[in-house]
Amino acid sequence: TGNYDAMYFAGIIADPITMTEADFERWIDEAYFYMLSDYVVAVTLAETDFAQAVADKWISSGEELKMSAGWSCYCWLLGNRPDDEFNVTKIAGMLDQVEQAIHDSPDRTKSAMNNFIYTAAISYLPLHEKAVETAKAVGPVELRRGKKKSSILNASKNIQMDIDRGRLGFKRKYVRC
Repeated sequence: TGNYDAMYFAGIIADPITMTEADFERWIDEAYFYMLSDYVVAVTLAETDFAQAVADKWISSGEELKMSAGWSCYCWLLGNRPDDEFNVTKIAGMLDQVEQAIHDSPDRTKSAMNNFIYTAAISYLPLHEKAVETAKAVGPVELRRGKKKSSILNASKNIQMDIDRGRLGFKRKYVRC
């Protein structure tokens, strides 16, 4: 229907185990707002066995909301699954990619990339130090919001706040509510 509430509700009732990659491609193509792409489609995708493959395609798509959803999916994955489910070299390469591309990326993608740095630092212990260094190298990230005042994101500060709170190694029990 294109109705936001209906699309959000679909994310609540969707059964990711029965969904195919084609289902997710169709769904992301209809997600016209980052709350849908990053918090409905990406969250549901994170509960599948093929999440990384689809997220990788979306990250390399060149389309703002798909890229954002791909990075967000990795945040949900890293924040929920055991560290040994991920290839350390691949995640390290993704941190390098973020460091090189974040400031030239579209705003929603910048936001998701910034969150990826934070999540890697807090929830993916094998690359905690690399993620902390990446956050420092990236520095503040500016999101231009049209006529509104720009927002500044700073993964380094957020990482340190959560370290101070004793949240290093935090994993969510569930991805979806």
